[in-house]
Amino acid sequence: MTTTRSFRKIATVALASALLGGTSYATYEHFGKPDTISTWVNNATPFMKARLDGKSGAVTTGAEATAGPAAMIPADFSFASKKATAAVVHIKSTLKPERTVSQMQIPEEFRDFFGGRSPFGQQAPEGKMEKPQATGSGVIINPDGYIVTNNHVIQGAETLEVTLADKHTYKAKVIGSDPNTDIALIKIDAKNLPALSFGNSENVQVGQWVLAVGNPYNLTSTVTAGIVSAKGRSINILGENAKAPIESFIQTDAAVNPGNSGGALVDLNGNLIGINTAIASQTGSFAGYSFAVPSSIAHKVVEDISKFGSVQRGYLGVGISEVDAAKVKSFDLKVDEGVRVENFADESAAKEAGIKIGDVITQIDGHAITSVPQLQEAIAQHKPSDKVSVNVNRDGVEKVVTVTLKGISEPSVADRSSSAVMEQLGIELKDLTNQQKKEYGIGSGAQVTSINAGKIRQGTDMEEGFVITKIDKTPVANAREAVKMLQGKKGGVMIEGLYPGNDETQYFAIGL
Repeated sequence: MTTTRSFRKIATVALASALLGGTSYATYEHFGKPDTISTWVNNATPFMKARLDGKSGAVTTGAEATAGPAAMIPADFSFASKKATAAVVHIKSTLKPERTVSQMQIPEEFRDFFGGRSPFGQQAPEGKMEKPQATGSGVIINPDGYIVTNNHVIQGAETLEVTLADKHTYKAKVIGSDPNTDIALIKIDAKNLPALSFGNSENVQVGQWVLAVGNPYNLTSTVTAGIVSAKGRSINILGENAKAPIESFIQTDAAVNPGNSGGALVDLNGNLIGINTAIASQTGSFAGYSFAVPSSIAHKVVEDISKFGSVQRGYLGVGISEVDAAKVKSFDLKVDEGVRVENFADESAAKEAGIKIGDVITQIDGHAITSVPQLQEAIAQHKPSDKVSVNVNRDGVEKVVTVTLKGISEPSVADRSSSAVMEQLGIELKDLTNQQKKEYGIGSGAQVTSINAGKIRQGTDMEEGFVITKIDKTPVANAREAVKMLQGKKGGVMIEGLYPGNDETQYFAIGL
């Protein structure tokens, strides 16, 4: 009999009180027992009391283990726990309600046209629809109210409410997010907050103690302990919402559950070394392993968002695969670890620098590369125009190539913050590429890349990805043209377009 492991993001659904009611009694009975960590260490065998000498790094046991300065197995984790819990917050997001076509409201400007009736077969119900909610965690990384969390915690939220460890509550706004790493930056209007410093996840070792801090099942400020089980782990979970996902997770056995998403993974000094993101589970609850975005990636993402408004990510422009025994035999490779270059992207930075198909990349900037996630993590820390040193093995000969990274050329974007009407609608638009126009079978248009709080979300069931082809029957050339057309509108507006992969024309009526 075989079983399939499923990987799940944490805290993507609201937690109902009925769920807590069904599990809380057994859970609290277990939590009520005395702490056994200290007892376990005190009663451990001499081997378990082994220490590392601070100077020589030698391992000693028994009576010798009690003398002199040493890094002992910790009897408790109170210092790191106190430091981390003060900076970890609870996030409640109010989501866009699910709407059916029959529930759509027609703008007042169009009601006379439809004779006062809904064109969708029945009258829209009166009153407000109940909006679903979801919960997660976040980490204060700046005393002025900047908080890092997961993109999936805030995705699709109309409003965000942040509760600090001291129970003070604030409304939060999204500064920016990166689906490729599942990291987001939000901000609350507060000062002098306790904040965690980013640690260096590259120095994290498999086997070292770590703490996971968050709000599982709305149990605020929960701390669990475990060890780092693996590094550079890819579990193929980010592909749903990301165009170029980067997965190089820190894997731990610290217990995390729904509600921990966006919370802190810290070392025993209380330094932030990861953002808890996902679990390996068949049930949706903790089943042995959890995964965190390393701080080396999260730090770069939030720094870029705060400085530039978006992530500035450099690319080698290569298609790669991990070297294994089969590849060594098939291609007569002279090394048995690394990643093999299989192909190049258009305008590849690696190709222009002299790297060739069949080369095996063994190091980036002096750091060993043995897997695809390791290479992705190393490159993800750089921006376009950065120079990186790439060691390759070509037919048994080691070469060092300096590569100037490139960015991915993006179509121009019409940002909603640059226009009052786009703020009112709550959408962001971008131009279509020539390839997209060809695929969709249209000559022009503008694609909706983001839907936030505004008239589109409130009054229609439009989804991200929709391509606007006409506004009031006038063809839309591109994103900027669409903005100009909408700026001049008053009253009722009819938006026409389609979804990629669906030739059926869709219509959305709004009032301005």
